[in-house]
Amino acid sequence: MGILISSHNLAELESFCNIVTIIKNGKVVETSDINKVKKVEQSYIIELDNLEKIEDILKIKIEKIDDKKFRIHIKREEVPQIIKKLVENNKKVYTVMEEILTLEDAFLKKTGGNVIE
Repeated sequence: MGILISSHNLAELESFCNIVTIIKNGKVVETSDINKVKKVEQSYIIELDNLEKIEDILKIKIEKIDDKKFRIHIKREEVPQIIKKLVENNKKVYTVMEEILTLEDAFLKKTGGNVIE
């Protein structure tokens, strides 16, 4: 049995739905399992002792969150190599956490925001 619920309250839908359909301007953008919809891109938040020369070490662009944390967009399989590079360059790695988007964040990324065209 299926139940169809239409709502703009994505936080509420996220708590009890397992399949979602994203609609923009009357057109279906995506219908999928909620966890797949929320996987717009894989990103990880990594906390170190400091971020000095971090882009030189990793040779890829990072998004600085604060003076000890950064976000990096990589595939899961690349995480061990990133950690290895950091440790080899005397960086103390305190946490590595996969960033999970909310349904609302995923919706905004997939639709380009709340703009009606």
